[in-house]
Amino acid sequence: MHPPPPRSGPGLGETDLLSGLGVRAEDLQRVSCVHADRCGGCPVIALPYGEQLAMKRGRVVQSVSRYPALELVYTEPVHAADPITEYRTRAKLIVAPGGKLGLYAKGGGHQVVDIPNCQVVSPVVAAVAARLREHIVRDEAAGGPLAPFDPSGGGALRAVDLREVRPGDGAEARILVTLVVQRDRVRDRAPIEAAARLLAAEEPRIAGIALNFHEGESPQILGTETAVVHGVASAPDRIGLATHEATYGSFIQAHRGQAERVHATVIDLLGLGRARPGKPGPPKVLDLYGGSGAIALALAHAGADVHLVESFAPAVAHVDEAARKAKLPVHTEAADVASALRRFAEQKTAFDAAVINPPRRGMSPLARELLVRIDLPIVVYVSCDPDTLARDLDHFTRLGYGVTTLRPLDMIPLTDEVETIAVLRRSGPATPKVMWEDEEILIVDKGAHEPTTQQGEYASSLIARARKLPGATEAVPVHRIDVGTSGLVMLAKRADVATKWQSVLTAETSRKIYVAGARGVTPSKGAITRDLREEGRMYPARTRYRRLAVASGHSVLRVVPEQGRTHQIRRHLAAIGHPVLGDDRYGHAPTNRFFEEKNALDRTFLHCVRLEFLHPRTQQRLIIEAPMPGDLRAVLERTSGPGTLRFLDHKNALGHSGVSSFPPPPDSHHDTGSILDIDSSSPTIHPEIVTDDEA
Repeated sequence: MHPPPPRSGPGLGETDLLSGLGVRAEDLQRVSCVHADRCGGCPVIALPYGEQLAMKRGRVVQSVSRYPALELVYTEPVHAADPITEYRTRAKLIVAPGGKLGLYAKGGGHQVVDIPNCQVVSPVVAAVAARLREHIVRDEAAGGPLAPFDPSGGGALRAVDLREVRPGDGAEARILVTLVVQRDRVRDRAPIEAAARLLAAEEPRIAGIALNFHEGESPQILGTETAVVHGVASAPDRIGLATHEATYGSFIQAHRGQAERVHATVIDLLGLGRARPGKPGPPKVLDLYGGSGAIALALAHAGADVHLVESFAPAVAHVDEAARKAKLPVHTEAADVASALRRFAEQKTAFDAAVINPPRRGMSPLARELLVRIDLPIVVYVSCDPDTLARDLDHFTRLGYGVTTLRPLDMIPLTDEVETIAVLRRSGPATPKVMWEDEEILIVDKGAHEPTTQQGEYASSLIARARKLPGATEAVPVHRIDVGTSGLVMLAKRADVATKWQSVLTAETSRKIYVAGARGVTPSKGAITRDLREEGRMYPARTRYRRLAVASGHSVLRVVPEQGRTHQIRRHLAAIGHPVLGDDRYGHAPTNRFFEEKNALDRTFLHCVRLEFLHPRTQQRLIIEAPMPGDLRAVLERTSGPGTLRFLDHKNALGHSGVSSFPPPPDSHHDTGSILDIDSSSPTIHPEIVTDDEA
């Protein structure tokens, strides 16, 4: 082991910081740290620590600033970590041919960067990793059981997960080792189990070893089945007030000191330990995505009666055991969060507060919908990804919960990652933004995850929010867009004028224009002609599109449906083999899962960016636009960086707030200089007509 580097603080300059970490300038484009499946030249490593904290705060501010509904939310300065090296208590490391044990390089391609001298993992994690690397190199040369997985053939070991545990009272730290193997390469477990026992015999700080079985080409490192082959099935791990049972592959915050700060902050925000006039008994707190139970046990120590929900049953069993030993009021259930919330809502189960600490992909839209149905006065959201946090908070504003302040913490020093705590309180659903109106109609910007009109399974709707606008108490929709689609919707202020405006929108001089993300690279432009079935009858339908950009191998399209058939764009793009990204009905499920896990896309990538029509009274041609929403902007930034957004914005393809009047008719061959327009002479694609019984 290398001697520990000197302590670093805000006063250190770039040269001192790099020297103290043992990092060479030429190594900065490779790797300097461990963090959550990603690696490779994070720029904050070369900055003084104070500037790193400022950059992390800037990342949170940038994520929130994409959403107009969050423009008044204040982001506090980032709480600094201490120490900033040798702190990481868990490392998920990828195994690759050539004796590599490290992380994927940033930029994709699954190139593994070896990190034999990583400065952020704890000394005991580093020691066990070094011993593992020796075994991997030896078995690769000899064809042994710990040989690296090679897609072209040979080897079974894909990754290792190392988890440090400290029982407290000054006891020595030990490691739970999870060996992730490709299931179809391990037909006989005996050799790899023998190799695990040999590894444990050589390294006494290993408390236990388990095999985890990876299936197929899943982007997740860990599979669903884990089998202990040596040592303990779990181990006590103390963080702050509480001791929980650590298990193989279970979630843990990277920095012990900062994890204690998270627990203390949540306890303070919930007011635990303070008097509750008129409220007998301890406060009932719901802990969602409870994981190893560290937060639940800390809340119980502070005086709460806690109900924990976690989908991984073995982890729940260990929380039960830890709570029983400590005689703490923690009640648990192994269940999907959405299923548990649905039951609480149906049974009208009352809680005083909830704490949610979801994985990086955030809460599912369904879980967000169901959470508001149990009528919680306060929700504390702990997030490890500012993009998914901002996306979820934006949705919560439409569901009736607002947030005023964000509290970021430096949970993973020397990386660009940041943990953030948000407090949500009931405030009533926000009204939709009005993009244009006159005495008869409103054109508003609909958010994702809400129906145009009320549907039983949704807590709110666009029309319900719009009727809170002045003069719109009797508003009805002139047209509708799908629940997962965002963008412009026209509403009539009175039902007696709705038919007139429906005729306006369906006139030959009118257009609805969408931005869509489609799987794969489409032709540069085209028209899709395919009859679509509605209510048992076939109707003609034609959809025109133009490809605007390619982002990470997928297409950003400008799409114009010539009719308004149900799901017309989604069905037509799926028919030519380029379904809309995130479309759970007509789309490509593996691609959708990947985009949700890696790019925070939790709905269809479809946005009604423009309405064009002739005003029936003034005969003025109006063009109303709705800017690309924050969640879709975030997806484009994560897939292709800011360059694609700048290009699309330069081409006026992202929409703007406001109204304008364009003289040329929509299908004019005059070049307006805008990528918004789609030439009606585009070649036609005639996919095979198939039966579709969807209404």
